[in-house]
Amino acid sequence: MLPDTPDVEQVLFGPDGVSKGIKPGSTVVDMSSISPLETRRFAERLRSEGVEMLDAPVSGGQIGAQNATLSIMVGGKPEVFQRVKPLFEKMGKNIVHIGGNGDGQICKVANQIVVALTIEAVGEALLLASKASADVVKVREALLGGFAQSRILDVHGERMIKRTFQPGFRIRLHQKDLRLALVTGKELGVSLPNTATVQELFTAVTASDGSDLDHAAMVRALERLANFRVGEK
Repeated sequence: MLPDTPDVEQVLFGPDGVSKGIKPGSTVVDMSSISPLETRRFAERLRSEGVEMLDAPVSGGQIGAQNATLSIMVGGKPEVFQRVKPLFEKMGKNIVHIGGNGDGQICKVANQIVVALTIEAVGEALLLASKASADVVKVREALLGGFAQSRILDVHGERMIKRTFQPGFRIRLHQKDLRLALVTGKELGVSLPNTATVQELFTAVTASDGSDLDHAAMVRALERLANFRVGEK
């Protein structure tokens, strides 16, 4: 599991990379969150050398890793996935074979879009309620009982109210994932306007020394725009 696409490429194909010594018939498993399209190219290069590849990015954060309850999204040949699945089961609970190489990464990108946009929606909702002088704790409680209920409203909504922004999942990492989403969208001709907006909100927080805060701290950018803080009287 490496930070970004160039790091994976270097480890696989650099002067002392994996591809220089790996035996035909082996399997490379990459659990990084990197470019889906580059992942497909990496897999093709490895396959030309008789090596299979699985892309298997994860979701669930630090808590999921500690408790071995990660969600693992896997791309690659079905038979290769089945061979490696017992190892994934040591790390996660929700393990899904998505499709071919790169599809695991596409799923992770989609996951990060949903998470980021939902965090933004929760931030807007709680900020509006708070500015209108409603009891934001009770607003969240009511929303959790209705159609707006989500894990993000539960966990990140509470963090916004209590101002507990210790990671968790760092904003700078989510920024990187959204950058991948936007680059992939551009290559595929898919416009992602709200993803771009949320990326700018993350950038506003990191610009004020917030890059290592939990991604729930995105609400701080919204609060600056409103000149008001969630929970403020």
